[in-house]
Amino acid sequence: PLPKFPRRIGFVTSPSGAAVHDFLEVLRRRWRGIEVLIIPSKVQGEGAAEEIAKGIRVAQRIRPKLDLLVVGRGGGSIEDLWAFNEEPVVRAMAASTLPTVSAVGHEVDVTLCDLVADVRALTPTEAAERILPDAEELMILLERTERHVQHLVQSRILLLRRRLEQIATRPALAMPQESLHRRMQRLDELQMRADRGADRCMEKQTRRLQQAIVTLEALSPLRVLSRGYSVTRRFTDNKVIHSANQLKEGDLIETKFAEGSIQSQVLKP
Repeated sequence: PLPKFPRRIGFVTSPSGAAVHDFLEVLRRRWRGIEVLIIPSKVQGEGAAEEIAKGIRVAQRIRPKLDLLVVGRGGGSIEDLWAFNEEPVVRAMAASTLPTVSAVGHEVDVTLCDLVADVRALTPTEAAERILPDAEELMILLERTERHVQHLVQSRILLLRRRLEQIATRPALAMPQESLHRRMQRLDELQMRADRGADRCMEKQTRRLQQAIVTLEALSPLRVLSRGYSVTRRFTDNKVIHSANQLKEGDLIETKFAEGSIQSQVLKP
């Protein structure tokens, strides 16, 4: 494929032919700032095929590298164009590493060079038209594209503006203070409910604790001792004595009263 915007173009042709003038004129009209290197060669007669083939090979070595290569000449008889049917030209054209355009003769003329080139142009003038875009047409296309992009952007902005206006009408954004006030009221209500719940829970736990205290006091052995009873334990193992049969002579015992205690030794069980 040919590059869309070539910067350096080589043209193997006769520098004195009308084809060069027409080619350059069309290039200047379509696009400015293009560098064109004319690689001079005979285009008809004896030795023309060898010079054309040499020019094609030379074009491959030019630095900076060419973007594409045009090979051709203006119209003439079949004899005048015969060099472009010669094997050296055809093989050199087929071996080119550069994109190639064959522009030989008039529209009705077809040579073997045309058949091996990447692109065949009917004339050198058409070659100039095919390898470069028309700047004016491109500007029109760019302006049309710019208008299309502007329309898309404006449509997008309009759509977003409408969505923003819809969002702005929502209560949270339209009346933020009122929404905040309602939420603060709700928070106060929840705080009051939590406080009341905590108070009720505390009262309930307090009553349960008081009931437990009363129960513990009723079951307390100290309450029994206060009524004149006592508790006797064997001194050696601190075991409560329920019967005299649990004791033997010489055992040490401790008797606990409501106030104080005494130690005794068993003389006779």
